[in-house]
Amino acid sequence: MNISVLGSGAWGTALASLLAQASENTLLWGRDFQAIDNINQNRRNQTYLGDIKLADELVATTDLAMACQSDIILCVTPAQSFASLAETIRPLVRSDVSLVLCAKGIDRESGKLLHELASDIFGQTPIAALSGPSFASDVARGLPTAVSLAAPTTDEAGRLAKLLSRPRFRIYTTDDLVGVEIGGALKNVLALAVGIARGLQLGASAEAALIARGFAELSRVAQARGARNSTLVGLSGLGDLVLTCSSPQSRNFSYGTALAVGDDLSKLPLAEGVHSADMALNIARQSNIDVPIISAVVDVLAGDITPADAVSRLLERPLKGEV
Repeated sequence: MNISVLGSGAWGTALASLLAQASENTLLWGRDFQAIDNINQNRRNQTYLGDIKLADELVATTDLAMACQSDIILCVTPAQSFASLAETIRPLVRSDVSLVLCAKGIDRESGKLLHELASDIFGQTPIAALSGPSFASDVARGLPTAVSLAAPTTDEAGRLAKLLSRPRFRIYTTDDLVGVEIGGALKNVLALAVGIARGLQLGASAEAALIARGFAELSRVAQARGARNSTLVGLSGLGDLVLTCSSPQSRNFSYGTALAVGDDLSKLPLAEGVHSADMALNIARQSNIDVPIISAVVDVLAGDITPADAVSRLLERPLKGEV
């Protein structure tokens, strides 16, 4: 099998390096000529992964047409760039290609999950989604990682999992695309909230409460869209939420912390939760679901309330049953 990874940021480079270790037919595509040359010549992507050495077998290219001739294509560009990339590659990919979406987010223009958007653009092309608790630097270093892969059928998910799994990269399968993608998108929004709590020095108890109550919001929204609870308590839901809400390595957690202390946000890397927050709130409102934490994050990002006021608003809510 020929495998291509589209997107030479941290996650795309880490996945490509991992896959290349067991296959000489792995190709990484990116737009930055200098970065691609550095990967080929020096086995490094210093902008995103520092001095982590990449697989010797990995080949990188700026030729998108060549990268689109593979049997399996992993799309690892940011969620808000996916629609543009998909339209560009649609005439380039083969009819029998398998597309695996590896970004986490909700498209702001359409309000759709990425697999829904991909189905609109690619028609009958099989669409899968890879998500779960995974920092790019951990995967690039070969540290043990487990993720979820969703496809329209369990057979297709199993086929792809066998092709993409590696000794230290374990893939669990499901046919619940909605659950996997909503878990990946909404955990970023909730990580902003926990990051804000860290910045305000509210303590570990408050952070744990936000994770637990945030997971309740995530679950209600996802189940209203047809997701299964078994998916949400798995790697792509609860697992990814815990990871993203507990480490400064998480861009969304770090963004929330910086927001709370008044740092210059313009110098921070992309935090996908910033783009997905209002979309998550819209999905909840369409189903008449109460999501006070997500709503507070949206208002803080919009500048309508301060982080401290958001905490007060949450604490002053009427008492209620936990379930």
